[in-house]
This record gives sequence, structure tokens and C-alpha cells, in this order.
Amino acid sequence: MTTLDPRPASATAASALDLAMLRDTRAHNPGAIGQVLATRQRRDILGADGRLFIVAADHPARGAVAVGTDPTAMANREELLGRLAAALSRPGVDGVLGTPDIIDDLALLGLLDDKVVVGSMNRGGLRGASFEMDDRYTAYTVDRMLRDRIDFAKNLVRINLSDAGSLATLETTARVVNEASDSQLPIMLEPFMSSWVGGRVQNDLSTDAVILSIAIASGLGHSSAYSWLKLPVVPEMERVMASTTLPTLLLGGEVSDDQDAAFDSWSSALSLPNVRGLVVGRSLLYPPDGDVVSAVDTAAALVHG
Repeated sequence: MTTLDPRPASATAASALDLAMLRDTRAHNPGAIGQVLATRQRRDILGADGRLFIVAADHPARGAVAVGTDPTAMANREELLGRLAAALSRPGVDGVLGTPDIIDDLALLGLLDDKVVVGSMNRGGLRGASFEMDDRYTAYTVDRMLRDRIDFAKNLVRINLSDAGSLATLETTARVVNEASDSQLPIMLEPFMSSWVGGRVQNDLSTDAVILSIAIASGLGHSSAYSWLKLPVVPEMERVMASTTLPTLLLGGEVSDDQDAAFDSWSSALSLPNVRGLVVGRSLLYPPDGDVVSAVDTAAALVHG
């Protein structure tokens, strides 16, 4: 008779991680991180079915550690690593998106072999800051991603037509797209039309606003050959996807109490032209019922069938 572990899957995965080794290596042998990344087993970005399912964990570096009603959920690194380990162990999970601190932890823990690794670049627009619209590049750079054999780049492109800071973001993003294209490094652009509402940045998730953001982001840089899009699921996704030929991944958005409705919306959008898969973070790593494995398996089935 099989005895089930009563702990959540994330807690079980966390207990299996050698966190003492991780901490000691960081203190005594930091060069091991580069060695592990240099010898990591890599894979093609798209599998045989042409689909891609990425788990995202780059939120903390932008000061976004809240999940639902818990203001510090993602601040516990041991818990976050456990949830990521549980997700990455599941069939159909192709890779992970993170900032260098996350990717370095996962590399030392031996969790990145045969995974697509996506490096997050601009985390300077801290959530709730007066300078939030100034999305400066404070994490990965293209040259360091090439050195560390990172497979994919990702950046956030929030565009506020009433905020002059957006111009610097667009100009810098165009330079980064140039560098990625010249290096044949795929780069994932996550565009939004944004505005200040009540002292906070709010993304416009209307259909027309998403289409406008696509038009602006797609034209950045001197080549779009290696550009991808990371887009929210909004009403009239058929119109949204008709506005681009770039390969697109859908983002998961905020954690919802109605997870079935989220899965239904993803399922419908995944059938559209150019949509290649999902990039989802908190919605799956911190699901309402706490069952990371079930949430991840459901999303993987939607992507890979």
C-alpha cells in the first residue's frame, strides 16, 4: 500500500533540495556557478510539437513578492525554490524564466539540464516606486547570457504615452533587440500600454491597447528575426493574434480564485495562429489550493496535449 506524503508538493521538493550545499557553494566556491552553466545539457527551444511551456520566477527582483492576499509569499527563497523544483520535475515543463539569482540557484541545484533557460533583463521599474515606468536594465545583459549559455532573453516593455520615461525604455530595448539579433539570441518582448492611475502603474488590458503595444514593440530594433512576444490573454484574442506574425507565448497574469476559468481562457487562446505556448509564474507556483503539481500538469496538458 502506497503512503502519500501529507505535505504539499512544493514542501516535499524543497526538503529534497541540498540547500546547505547551495549556501556553502555560494560562500566558498562562487566560480562553481559558471562551471555548472558552462557544462549544462542544453536542448532545442521548441520540442517536436513546436510548443513551449515556461515557468516564470522573475517577479521578486522587481519588488513584486506578493501573491494574492499574502504580501511576502515569494520572499521565502527556500519555499520558492521548492515550488520551482516541483514544477521543473513535471513532464511537459520545458524551462524556466528568472533573474540571475534564481537561475544561479537552480543551476547549482542541478535543475536546469535539458531545460530552456530564459534570462530576465530589465527589473529596474520596481513595483510601487515613483520611477516604476523607468524600466531600466538591471539584470541580465546579452553578452553575459551568451557567456552563461542562456537560451532566451526576456524584457518588459511598458509604454506610457504620458510619461517621458517610456522613451528611454524604448530606446534601450531597441538596442537590446539589436544585440540579441546580432547574436542570434531569441528575445521575448512583453509589451503593455500603461498609465498612472491613483499613483500606481496600471496596464491597459483592452483588446485595442494590446494590439497597439504589439505594433510598437514589434518594430523595435534593426531586425525582428529573433523577436518573440509574451502577451496577456484578453477579449478578442483572434484580433490580437491577427496583428502579428511573431511567435507568441501567453502570460498567466495574477493569481485568480477561479483557476478553471484561467485554464479555459488559456486553452482557447493556445489554438490561435502564432501562439506557441505559455509563460506562467505565480498562477501555477502559488495556486489557490496549494497543489503546484496539479496546476502545472494541467497547464502542461493544455500546451502539449
